[in-house]
Amino acid sequence: MTAFTAADKLHRLVKQALDSGAAASIAEAEALFAGYRLALRIGEEASRDRHHQAALLTAVALSRRVFLGGVSVAPLPDAPLAVPLPFGITLAEAIVGLGASIGEPAAGTPVIEIGGVPSARRAEFHVRAVFAGWRGGIVPAPAEAAPTMAPVMALAPMLAAALAVSEAFLYVSGPGGIAGRRAVGLSLWDPAPACDWLSATVTEPALSLLPARLWLIGLGHLGQAYLWALGLLPFAHQKDLSLILQDIDIITPSTESTSILSDSTLINIKKTRAMAAWAERRGFSTVIHERLFDASFRRQDDEPAVALCGLDNGVGRQALDQVGFDFVVEAGLGRGHRDFRAVRLHTLPASRPASQIWRSVQVDDQVEDRPAYKGMLARGALDRCGVMLLAGKAVGAPFVGAVAATLALSEVLRLLQGGAVHELIDLDLRAPEYRSTVPTEQNFSMLNPGYVPI
Repeated sequence: MTAFTAADKLHRLVKQALDSGAAASIAEAEALFAGYRLALRIGEEASRDRHHQAALLTAVALSRRVFLGGVSVAPLPDAPLAVPLPFGITLAEAIVGLGASIGEPAAGTPVIEIGGVPSARRAEFHVRAVFAGWRGGIVPAPAEAAPTMAPVMALAPMLAAALAVSEAFLYVSGPGGIAGRRAVGLSLWDPAPACDWLSATVTEPALSLLPARLWLIGLGHLGQAYLWALGLLPFAHQKDLSLILQDIDIITPSTESTSILSDSTLINIKKTRAMAAWAERRGFSTVIHERLFDASFRRQDDEPAVALCGLDNGVGRQALDQVGFDFVVEAGLGRGHRDFRAVRLHTLPASRPASQIWRSVQVDDQVEDRPAYKGMLARGALDRCGVMLLAGKAVGAPFVGAVAATLALSEVLRLLQGGAVHELIDLDLRAPEYRSTVPTEQNFSMLNPGYVPI
C-alpha cells in the first residue's frame, strides 16, 4: 500500500480556502466546507426522461464532491434508470450510489431544480437547470426564460448540471451577488459569446454520428469527465466505441475530490484499470497504456487517430502534435485559488505548434506565506518540504472539468456532423458570458476519425 502524503490527501477544492486565506488551517477549511449543503429536485415527468436523469445524476456526482455537508434529492418519484450509465436499475439506486441522500433538506438550503416550470423560490438560491438541442444552462427558478425546444443532444444536460453546481458553489463560497439571479448558459454547437443559448440555433442539427475510436490521455479530473460524457452518448450497440486509456498514476485520496468516477474504494488502484473497468461496464471496449506520454511516444497506424487530452503538464502537451494523431482536443484548467474556474481549450493541429502554445511555464500563485501553511510549519505538522509540496498542488473543482469535457467532446461531435471546429475556446465560469472563441484555419474535411450512426 502507498503511504500518502498530506498533499495526496487534501481535498483540492478545500485547498482553495487555504490558499485564499479564507481558512487558517486544514481543519478550519474542512469545517467550512462541511457547512455547505445542496438540495436537488426533479418532477414526476422529468424523473422518467433520460436527459433529465442525466442532468440529475451529473449534478449529484459533482455536488457531493463540493457540498461536503450533504446533498439531498426530494421529491424522488419511483422511476427506472433510463440513462446508459452503469449505476444500477432504478434512479434512486443510482442517486444513493453516487453519494446523495433522498429526503427533504433543511430550510434555506440552496436548491437546483432539474427542468421544471417557473416557480416561487424555495430558498434564496433556487435555480432551474434547463437544456434543449445542443444548449444548456441555468435560469432563476421564477424566470419564464427557457431555451427554445429542439431534440436534446446528450451532452446538453451534463453542461446544464455542471453550470448549476458551479453557480451554487459561487453562491455559498462568497458574497452572493448575482449568483442564482442570472441566466447562465451556452451552446455546444456554437459556443461563441454572440450565440443566444436561450433561442434556437438555425444550423443546430440533431446528433446523427458518434465517434467509434478515441484515445484518452490522462485519466484524472478531465479524463474521467470525458468518460462520463462519453457514457451519456446514445451508442446503439455494445462495443460501438473503442478506447485507448493512457495514464501512469494511481488513484489517491485526493483524486475523488475532482474526478467524477473515483471514490474511496478505488484508492491505490491504477487509474487506467479502474477507468477501463468502468468503461467496460458501460459497454465500451478498452486497451490501456501505462507509460508516460511525451515526445518519444508514437501512435501506431491501427490505433485511434483522435485524442482527448487531460494532461496537466506542459511537457506532455508540447508533444501532442508530434506523435501521430490526426486531431487532438486538449483542455487546460486553472490551478490557483483565483483562476481555478478557468478553462482553455485547444485543438491541434493549429496555427501554432504545440511547442509554442505551451512554451512558457505556468507559475502558480505563491501561497506558502498564507496563515494555514505558516501554521503547519510552526506547529511541526509538516516540514518545509511537506509544506512546499502541499502548497504546490493545484486547486480543482469537478464542475469545471465537467464543463470542459462537454466543450472538448463537442469539438469531435461537431467535426463528425460537419460543423465548425475551434482552435481556441477560453472562458471562466465566474463570468462565462465573456468567453472567447477562435475558429480553426485547418481543413479537416478529409479526416475520417471513425464513426458509428446513432
